[in-house]
Amino acid sequence: MAYPTTTRPATWFVTGTSRGLGLELVKQLLERGDNVAATTRSAERLDAALASVDRSRLLPIELSLTDESAVAAAIGSTVERFGAIDVVVNNAGYGYLAAVEEVTDADARQMFDVQIFGLWNVLRAVLPHLREQGSGHIINVSSILGLTSFPGWGLYCAGKYAVEGLTESLAAEVGGFGVRVNLVEPGYMRTDFLRTESLGLPSGTVAGYESIREMTEAHLAMPGTQLGDPVRAATAIIEVAASGEAPLHQLLGSDSYSLARARIDSLTADVEAGRELAYTTDIPQQS
Repeated sequence: MAYPTTTRPATWFVTGTSRGLGLELVKQLLERGDNVAATTRSAERLDAALASVDRSRLLPIELSLTDESAVAAAIGSTVERFGAIDVVVNNAGYGYLAAVEEVTDADARQMFDVQIFGLWNVLRAVLPHLREQGSGHIINVSSILGLTSFPGWGLYCAGKYAVEGLTESLAAEVGGFGVRVNLVEPGYMRTDFLRTESLGLPSGTVAGYESIREMTEAHLAMPGTQLGDPVRAATAIIEVAASGEAPLHQLLGSDSYSLARARIDSLTADVEAGRELAYTTDIPQQS
């Protein structure tokens, strides 16, 4: 179990907490009486968003996840304040909608800095502590776009696909230390994810990708109509940690489930269609 077996409250370390799913998760954890170290790029915004919540068990940490030494210090501060870390939720991230050809080198590197290298900084900092205590739970927030892809989402998908591969390897590496690992893969949720403050757009567009522009406009008009409820999603993440019984890949949302099933069918068809040619590349075996 990731949760402590004693009567002490569980301690969570959550990234990306000033809005959306991360903020809702922090609210529910504090209301449960758990300890929460909440990282954010704006402690002021987090403080305002939690004005009506008892914050006596909250450790707000203003932090850039790309700063490895600052991340290590944040993990140290959390252990010093609460005595242990039981659950880590890597939630920080943002969307980006553009054709692959329109993504600049700087935009690509910034996305991976947050979604991959920032997450990796957290893992490097916290894993020694979890291994030493012989327990803990890491929950990496991916997306259904870590399992499938749409036109215009190439950069975001690239980051989330990387999170998926990293997490699957991690789960196999640390299970023997008593550390559980899960991915959660939400579909569309009613958060700020598709609003301009959270969605990256290209600085320049390329003629010929009018369909991507139409998709962008459709997504910017979507907020308020998504199926997913961030309140229920946060509750589900708590259940993943509290039960310790969720599958490695935990989908969130009926849309996420349907898209995952379609991806499985499509991938299976591709694998079988390519089987004959695949077998031709083996070195012939002597009979």
